Amino acid sequence: MMIIDNFPERKSVALLLDPDRAIGESLTKILDIAIESKTDYILAGGSLTFNGIDQLIKSVKEKCHIPVILFPGNLLQLTHEADAILLLSLISGRNPELLIGNHVLAAPYLKNIKSKLISTGYILINCGTKTSVEYMSQTEAIPYEKTDIVVATALAGEMLGMKLIYIEAGSGALKPVPLPVIKAVRDNISLPIAIGGGLRSRQEIEETFIAGADLVILGNGCEQNPQLLFDACKIRDSFIQ
Repeated sequence: MMIIDNFPERKSVALLLDPDRAIGESLTKILDIAIESKTDYILAGGSLTFNGIDQLIKSVKEKCHIPVILFPGNLLQLTHEADAILLLSLISGRNPELLIGNHVLAAPYLKNIKSKLISTGYILINCGTKTSVEYMSQTEAIPYEKTDIVVATALAGEMLGMKLIYIEAGSGALKPVPLPVIKAVRDNISLPIAIGGGLRSRQEIEETFIAGADLVILGNGCEQNPQLLFDACKIRDSFIQ
């Protein structure tokens, strides 16, 4: 399944599944909701994962036909099973391992599936609390109010040839990525923009799309409120009718 040429092609919604949580009955339940709501993509991965990513992806593919995109939190999560792979470079941080070091180690493994790779500039925003991503990556997130730094970082990612900018508040964030930040990035780059973390309401999702997001990624919010996935897809549809 080739999905990377114009990813995402339109306003889209993705469900992020953590292999440590998405198991058994809980996985079946959330996938049923994803199918019914017509969710565009399933992202698989997480910053702290113990269960096998291969098994999660295989289980998802057995239960539905939604494209599965790998969102690798570390080298142990690499797999050939996904339909596409976000090749993440944490450009908001200064940890060399997450800028290029891990990519060098992964390159021989990924060499034969280059057609699946989506080069992604990953930008972490501090949205009220220190998240798992920030702690595990040993990097400092860009402060919530530093819009100019976020814009410059996104521009640098575009100039370096990346295909997607992913701005992340982080799992468990107290609030989502600020709307002025999304709008400023949208006004300054031509790449697709993905936004994730801290989105807990229909209004926040709608405002995020309006501000300029092309892809909205939902995770923990859907575990607590599955209706949020239906709401997100209805909002998406309002933009593409």
